[in-house]
Amino acid sequence: MKNITFANLMHFGLKAAVRCRLPLLALCVVVAAVSHSAANLDGVQASFMQRWGAAALPKYENWRKLVNSLTDSTDTERIKRVNAFVNQQVQFGDDTVIWGQADYWATPVETLGRSAGDCEDFSIAKYFTLIQVGVQPDKLRLIYVRAKTGTSDATQAHMVLAYYSTPDAEPLVMDNLIGDIRPASRRPDLVPVFSFNSAGVFTGVAGGGPAAGGTGRLSRWEDLLRRAKAEGFE
Repeated sequence: MKNITFANLMHFGLKAAVRCRLPLLALCVVVAAVSHSAANLDGVQASFMQRWGAAALPKYENWRKLVNSLTDSTDTERIKRVNAFVNQQVQFGDDTVIWGQADYWATPVETLGRSAGDCEDFSIAKYFTLIQVGVQPDKLRLIYVRAKTGTSDATQAHMVLAYYSTPDAEPLVMDNLIGDIRPASRRPDLVPVFSFNSAGVFTGVAGGGPAAGGTGRLSRWEDLLRRAKAEGFE
């Protein structure tokens, strides 16, 4: 798996499995595909209020103002502002500290309410927000990667969100570790493993092609989709 980067994975799928720290490949009996539409913002607000109370409401109102301001914008403006908003509003933290669990995938309501999360939570919050402002879900992929640390060959488990303007386009990478959005060819520090969205799990990071399996291949992702739907996200 040495020397595999986004640049040389853009046009073919990743075929080999990579062992990782996060138990992302837990298989479920149910295999489901989920489509997204506009969220019920009043319902999301009610869920936020019930969970976090009136004192935290300004956090939600800031998010809703962002959403309302981007509904008629271009995708370029949307990904730029949503990436900046989430990176600025959410403080990085470990799941064991934030949620008292070794690995917990938070819904956008949970991440906004806590104003804290790890790499999955940053990526998930951006994913749901971008869909809410009008970005087509098939243009977005959450990508599990191995991130190189320092000058050594050591890597750590990490997750980013990628945007594809077209199925064959070079993906643009949104990351909580780096403030600016960079094309995949400028992220040699990231070694892609697999990607997924609400349509299913993909064997590589190329934008085209069908999903290799339903969301049931990722038990945490499927559980998160159910919880987000209960909060008002369709």
